Amino acid sequence: MGVLSWIIVGGLAGWVASKFTGKDASMGLMANIVVGIIGGLLGGWIVSFIGGSGVTGFNLYSFAVATFGAVVLLTILKMIKK
Repeated sequence: MGVLSWIIVGGLAGWVASKFTGKDASMGLMANIVVGIIGGLLGGWIVSFIGGSGVTGFNLYSFAVATFGAVVLLTILKMIKK
């Protein structure tokens, strides 16, 4: 996946994850992109750890993996801040 693909998938995944976790009001575009990209890496690692394949390209499966990782990341950050 190219840099532009990571930015697009990361931004969308971070935005969807922020909606799921209730953090949308406190996050901007750059935060969504960063959370989505880190979430893609984290989600790919978690999914590959349990036997699946991680982020495979610019497709719906990769978007789901990145969103899953971003939700996990935001949940962990939310727990740490409490």
